[in-house]
Amino acid sequence: MTRFTRFTRTTAFKLSLLYIAVFTVMSGFLLVYVAENTDHLMSEQVVQTVDAELKGLSDVYVRGGVRNLVDTIDRRSRHPDASLYLLVDFNGNALVGNIARLPTVVLEEADGGLRRVRYTRLGVDAEDVERQAMVRTFELRGGFRLLVGRDLGDQLRFSTLLGNALRLWLIVVVIMGAITWLFVSRRVMKRIDEISATSTTIMNGDLSRRLSITGNDDEFDRLAINLNVMLERIELLMQSMKDVTDNIAHDLKTPLTRLQTRIETALRDAKNEEGYRTALQATLDDTDHLLRIFNSLLRIARIESTAPGSVLESVDLNKLVAEIAELYEPLVEDEGGRLEIVVSQDLEAECNKDLISQVLVNLIENALKYGHPETGELVISLSGQEQEGRIVLTVTDNGPGIPEKDLDRVQDRFVRLEASRSEPGTGLGLSLVKAVARLHGGDLRFKNETPGLSARIDLAPVTPVSSGTKDGQGTTTGNTN
Repeated sequence: MTRFTRFTRTTAFKLSLLYIAVFTVMSGFLLVYVAENTDHLMSEQVVQTVDAELKGLSDVYVRGGVRNLVDTIDRRSRHPDASLYLLVDFNGNALVGNIARLPTVVLEEADGGLRRVRYTRLGVDAEDVERQAMVRTFELRGGFRLLVGRDLGDQLRFSTLLGNALRLWLIVVVIMGAITWLFVSRRVMKRIDEISATSTTIMNGDLSRRLSITGNDDEFDRLAINLNVMLERIELLMQSMKDVTDNIAHDLKTPLTRLQTRIETALRDAKNEEGYRTALQATLDDTDHLLRIFNSLLRIARIESTAPGSVLESVDLNKLVAEIAELYEPLVEDEGGRLEIVVSQDLEAECNKDLISQVLVNLIENALKYGHPETGELVISLSGQEQEGRIVLTVTDNGPGIPEKDLDRVQDRFVRLEASRSEPGTGLGLSLVKAVARLHGGDLRFKNETPGLSARIDLAPVTPVSSGTKDGQGTTTGNTN
């Protein structure tokens, strides 16, 4: 009973009832309309036939008198059709016809009006069965009364057939509606129960669960696909939050402990103003380092929470790379190296200019810190080209590279390899690059060259505008944000 009550409260059940009611009413209206109009048409045909018979017999009576009329009625009465005839004298005695019994009032009221009467047909097959007919009765000269009519058996059988069809159709509609409701309810409720069960599991903490997809590409599949994409995004954000929390608890414990120890040492051992000043200056440096870490974490969190596509615009990468090269070429030369630029002409991408600038800056600074070769000159190459429908930006050095097992790990927060422990840093630069690449629908990928290391991210190219104008080199002018 509880299960049935649950079904009756579903939208599928209510819609099924609505459809059944609508189809029943419309079907009933259609069948009743057809039945009434058919009955009306057949009644008109009966009246026309009776009137034609009366006119013909009246002409016979006028031309040949009662004898010719009797002969004509006797001849026509012998035909096994639906026509009815009866001629009686002034005393009500039947002279000729094919009607055995009839209410006497019909012959007494010989006013020519159309009446629906019950009668018994004359003949061996009549078997004393009452039938219905439509008749007219006229009084002739000499006290004779003439009745002409038409049997309604065919019309009544057709009406009965339509009535049975109406009842059968209504029963079929109700049955088919019930079957449809059972099918839809079971299917819809099954999918909804699956979504509910998966949602419950997710709410209990298992963010890896996903809604099932049947492959029918129906509305439930489209909903499941969108919800799964949303769940993947939520899982990523929750995992990122967990990683940040774990990393903060682990990696910030040491500098905070060092900060506390330095303050305690200053309070205990400092003897004069110079000692306190030195301790405060060291404490201030540690505080600045902590603030840089928190600012980096905050920026990464903001980038990861930004909706993809909400901050993108058409950017001229040739101009952007030239600006970065102009800024960093002197720094690379000061380190005894050189900066090479290899960018395809008229290269444009859908991206955030400030974030991509920060990405290139981080990758170049990373190459400056850790990309020095053991012998020879440092060479940093900054390239940009279109590959397989994506714009690929690559920063390459000729240094020692990264161990293969650490190529993916270096993208995580606060990860610093042993070779980089002596260099200043927070271990968040590559995490920011990774977050920016994800915001643009791409990835950050490292590959060991021989020699050196290449870091690349991919961006979406500018979508051509059909109504845009073309410059001399065939580049579309205009933004497609």
